[in-house]
Amino acid sequence: MILVSDVGNTNIVLGIYDEKNLIAEWRLSTDPIRTADEFGIQVFQLFFQSKIDPQEIEGVIISSVVPNIMYSLEHMIRKYFDVSPIIIGPGVKTGINIKYDNPKEVGADRIVNAVAAHDIYKRPLIIIDFGTATTFCAVTKNGDYLGGTICPGLRIASEALFQKAAKLPRIELIKPETIICKNTVTSMQSGIINGYIGQVEYLVKKMKKEMMERGESEPFVVATGGLATLIAGESASVDLINRNLTLEGLRIIYEKNKE
Repeated sequence: MILVSDVGNTNIVLGIYDEKNLIAEWRLSTDPIRTADEFGIQVFQLFFQSKIDPQEIEGVIISSVVPNIMYSLEHMIRKYFDVSPIIIGPGVKTGINIKYDNPKEVGADRIVNAVAAHDIYKRPLIIIDFGTATTFCAVTKNGDYLGGTICPGLRIASEALFQKAAKLPRIELIKPETIICKNTVTSMQSGIINGYIGQVEYLVKKMKKEMMERGESEPFVVATGGLATLIAGESASVDLINRNLTLEGLRIIYEKNKE
């Protein structure tokens, strides 16, 4: 079995794979001041609650966009699992050809998503990840990562309205039944959620046009991330929601690098 971990700005997602089967998945809040022992105690409690023996973990792979958490996390893996984790970064085999001006600037999560989607779907792709930030990534049929777009995530937009507009409240992110709303809360919900649906429609349309001008067939659009169902589920531009795309990508990269 292997432990895979995707460290985001809001959550750390952990998964356990027994060969190609995801047998457990957990989410922790991302806390940069947590010590290695605090991580270890919390992760071991999750293992025991799921009746999984930590000693059966033969390898660990981590992708992270939060550098200041990595010392504690890596130390925890070595101390509690007695393995050296694979960290997504330069020198790790991915099978993806990154066409960014500076490949080191591409977030580890975006690379991992690209690897998974390319391996699973084997066609031109647009990958949308609804996380703390919303990212749109373009990948060719041959596995060239062309680049993409980064937007503020829904929670960032919602929190900015609450913090910067004195009379606007903090809201729950749910979609109201109508666009035209009759109170402040539903008006904010309508603007944020329907606005993001419109953003998805517009950006996907433009990205498809640019990719097809390069000679690619019409891209397949895959969505993932914590808020994928809320937004992508309402968008005609999204072909499929794959909640476990990042974890699958980590498993695939581990297999490419385990030797």
